[in-house]
Order: sequence, then structure tokens, then C-alpha cells
Amino acid sequence: MDAPPFKPSLVRAVFRDVTPMHVSRSAAWAAASVTRTVLTEIIDGARRAAAEEGRKKLIPGDLLSAIDRNVEPEVGSEWYDHSPTFRGLTGVLYDAEGVIVPPRRRSRSRKPSAVVGAHRFEAGVKKLLRSQGATAVPAMVRDLDGIASVFLTDLARDAAMVVREGGVKRFGTVTLVMPGEPAPPPFLEDSLRALSTRREDGRTIGRNDVLAATTMQLFGGNLRQRALTEAHEATQDTSAG
Repeated sequence: MDAPPFKPSLVRAVFRDVTPMHVSRSAAWAAASVTRTVLTEIIDGARRAAAEEGRKKLIPGDLLSAIDRNVEPEVGSEWYDHSPTFRGLTGVLYDAEGVIVPPRRRSRSRKPSAVVGAHRFEAGVKKLLRSQGATAVPAMVRDLDGIASVFLTDLARDAAMVVREGGVKRFGTVTLVMPGEPAPPPFLEDSLRALSTRREDGRTIGRNDVLAATTMQLFGGNLRQRALTEAHEATQDTSAG
């Protein structure tokens, strides 16, 4: 089993930020795998955008191009309000009195831990970039750090909610089809139904809880199916404890 760029110890640290529940070894590996899949998709799209301009080093504009062309990996939206890359692209936010919320207040109005802790992902992002044969300017690395941190934090919150609620109470099977592409095969409906009800104890986040949270975080059928498949493969040899 290949070591993920985002170590299970980092995954557990992120989960500890949002929940006191124990995180099983297989859950940590699954969360690391899903995060790697999402970041790999983003980097791949950014590489294609850079190649079209004859560049090898990725810049923040390549990130915008990648998401614009394929909205499936549009995750970690809390980071968008924090990063200069997305400034002016996320719309105007108004408070209850109809007053425009400045970007600084906007970034602090939600849970700040994922943004503050984004630096923890730098080593993993650089390792992932190297594995993809890519390099990036510091601003692009920082954006990837932030997106990874926010995505994994959101995944942890949803996994904890799955445990508390005894299963997935809300998930969809929305499948995005890009213009000119054939529709993908039906998603694994049986697998989604299996993840919607849990039978484990209510004190430990397990692999299936992370997989269930993945179905809630990733709305695009292609990326979601690949993330679930790769996470399943990554955890086949791990114990549940």
C-alpha cells in the first residue's frame, strides 16, 4: 500500500480539531486517500491549463481554469473567501441588515481552524505535486494547502455527523456531464444505500463513516466514484481499529 501524501497522523489531528470521537486506522487512511484523490484531480486540471499556455510551473490562474472547466473538484469553498486568488469571484455577501460583509470579516465569520491550519498540508501538497511531475509557485501551493485543509475538515465534520445520526440522512446522486461527453454509467446505488445506515458503535469514526461523508462532500459522480473506489482499495489491508 503506497504511503499517502497526507499522513494518517495529520488526518487524525484534523479530526481532533472538530470532534472528540476516536478515529479508526482505516478511517484515517480512507480520509487521506479521498483528500489525495480530490487534490490530484485539481492538480491534473491545472497542469492541462498550464500546458495550453506553454508553462510547466502552475500558477493560481491555473487553479481557476481547472475548476471552471470541471466543477466536480470545487471543494473547500471556505478557502475561497480567504485566498486572494478567488477575491472578487465569490460574489458579494450581505449580513442580516443588508450591509456588505468585507472579505476579512467574511473569512473569520466561519470556523477558522481549517484556514489557520492550512500550513500543515504543505509537505503533502509538495509531495503530491512531485508525484504528478508538477511544480507550482508558492501562491498556488498555498491555495492547494488551504483547499486540502478545508476539505478534510469538512469531511471530518460530516463523518462525525454520520456517527451521531446513525447514518447518512442527506446525500444525493447528482451526476455532472460535461458538454460533448457521454453520460457515465449509473453510480453504485447499492453502495450508497449501504452507507446510509451504520451499525457500529457511536464513539468511533470508521471507514464507512468517512466514505459516507465523501458522498456528501463530492457531488460529481465521476470524482465521487473514483474517490470511493480508491479509498476502498487503500484501506483493504488496514484493520478497523
